[in-house]
Amino acid sequence: MFAETTQHCPMISSLRRDGARGPWLGILGELIKMGGTQMQFMRHAERPWSSGMFTGARHTFVLQFEGPAAISHGEALIAALPEHEFNLTGRLVADATVSAAEHVLVDNPTLTIEVELLVLDSA
Repeated sequence: MFAETTQHCPMISSLRRDGARGPWLGILGELIKMGGTQMQFMRHAERPWSSGMFTGARHTFVLQFEGPAAISHGEALIAALPEHEFNLTGRLVADATVSAAEHVLVDNPTLTIEVELLVLDSA
């Protein structure tokens, strides 16, 4: 899926309409804004997380950038992610990291990144 921030996104609209759970669509929306219109959303996974005082979930997104211009946006996302202030109602992003990055330079240059976010529920 190519992420188009300036156009209506049928996938996200249908997921919202069908009551998709959790904050992952909001997170994806912010990643799309950070990664630009050439970013491809490959997959998402969510695992419950808790400590003695907090509950939440760890979200993993795999994003792909093809071509030099898109790769430049992907590298900018990598640099900005740790300090980005996510706006998620009722939740707090406690940690946001890039856990993997793979550059492919043969044929079509590609950058694939795995982003992990620890999202805590507000009390």
